[in-house]
Amino acid sequence: MNTELKELTKLFLKLGFIAFGGPAAHIAMMQDEVVVKRRWMSEQHFLDLIGATNLIPGPNSTELAIHIGYDRAGWRGLLVAGLCFILPAVFITGCFAWLYKSYGQLPALQPYQYGIKPAIIAIILAAVFPLAKKSLKSVTLGVIGALALGLAIVGIGEIYVLFGAGFVALLLALLRQKYLPTRLQSIAIVPLWQVAVTASNTKLFFIFLKIGSILYGSGYVLFAFLDTELVLTGLLTRQQLIDAIAVGQFTPGPVFSSVTFVGYQLNGWSGAVVATIGIFLPSFVFVALLKPIVKYMRNSPLMAAFLDAVNVASVAAIVAVCFEMGKDTITDWRTIVIALVSVAITFGFRKVNSALVVIGGALLGYLLTLL
Repeated sequence: MNTELKELTKLFLKLGFIAFGGPAAHIAMMQDEVVVKRRWMSEQHFLDLIGATNLIPGPNSTELAIHIGYDRAGWRGLLVAGLCFILPAVFITGCFAWLYKSYGQLPALQPYQYGIKPAIIAIILAAVFPLAKKSLKSVTLGVIGALALGLAIVGIGEIYVLFGAGFVALLLALLRQKYLPTRLQSIAIVPLWQVAVTASNTKLFFIFLKIGSILYGSGYVLFAFLDTELVLTGLLTRQQLIDAIAVGQFTPGPVFSSVTFVGYQLNGWSGAVVATIGIFLPSFVFVALLKPIVKYMRNSPLMAAFLDAVNVASVAAIVAVCFEMGKDTITDWRTIVIALVSVAITFGFRKVNSALVVIGGALLGYLLTLL
């Protein structure tokens, strides 16, 4: 194994085990590791990858990991980075799925989760600050970013915010060039197709392959799909879905690893494997197809304007996630203390590993719940 692949393996296995908090937190950790510490790419290129990743379906942080691997070591890097980021979460989730099916309940991890969330908000803010400075290249982008932030906070879907920002910037660029296309091609929306309700592995695979191919947005959108595809068709109980959500929230790595838990409940270990492959396979394909386009977008003046607006909207979406997490998480003096200590560490000591901040938040949360 060459040096690049060894570095990717080491980095993304580590992130796979300690990346708590959802896509925004994962992206923050990647930015710290890839841009700040290792200097594998510039802030601008990292932003471009975030923006491009947000334009395709699937789990954003997983696709960003795949992008970084592809950028660093080609096809082998694509596979190594993606698998190393996904597999730790799948392994941990699989263990919880086995415990749940065997004993009917989940371990009591709430005290540790209590302190992890405020610490993660601090990590995200520390990472998004330099990204925001880099993305705000003009007053126009600042206005677009502010509008995107407002729309994201009031609950407008992420994909509408991102594409809306991009098309507004593209229209302004066209107007500046005194050129408008005579015809706009409509975007076809692929409808969801119905699937059979038998829980065979083949059917499971195609259910999750479909979801992975068309799903935009956060893990909460995933759970809405699972409710429609599995709960309403009688394959899964709503309590099992709620417990799958809980597992996705307090385990590290991509939230989409919750499908490992779901697959295990339906068809044991084989169900867990096919569900996991089905949900993540489209991400590898989409990134492989998208990678050559990113360079073209940056080199084209019109597409660069589109990408710049998507970048600033992506930063706004991450800030909106922080805002929502803060409302739900920072609710008493204990979480305020954890959040303030974490912010002081992440902004005052930029070289401190984000994993230590997460672990410190978990321990502090546990100790404060004893008071």
